[in-house]
Amino acid sequence: MVVISSKRKTSVARAHAKKGSGKITVNSLSLYVYLPELLRDYIKEPVLLANGLVDISKINISVNVHGGGVSGRSDAVRSAIARALIDYTKNEVLLKKYIEYDRRLIVNDVRNTEPHKPSQSNKGPRHKRQKSYR
Repeated sequence: MVVISSKRKTSVARAHAKKGSGKITVNSLSLYVYLPELLRDYIKEPVLLANGLVDISKINISVNVHGGGVSGRSDAVRSAIARALIDYTKNEVLLKKYIEYDRRLIVNDVRNTEPHKPSQSNKGPRHKRQKSYR
């Protein structure tokens, strides 16, 4: 059994990969009922890329994700699944394929939103009053 974690913005995903029958679950729900559908397809990318190199039907992957919004969560889940597959199978060809396709599958994207500055707390971190010349 392999336990891998991944982060994106404020979302944290933990993936557990073990021998099984090919089930992939996200927060105890099957990946195939995960909504929205566009992000479901985005999360499936590491599984589709590994299809020829790894026998997915013999691996169960369970992912727990919390924090953040839907987009950050889907990025964290996607990265966790890819890392779990690589760590479970020890397949170097798969690792190279993931990096060639999208490096963010393996490496965390550490960008975060800029914190708000004092006295402009609700308008954004760089908001200034508009200058008037007349």
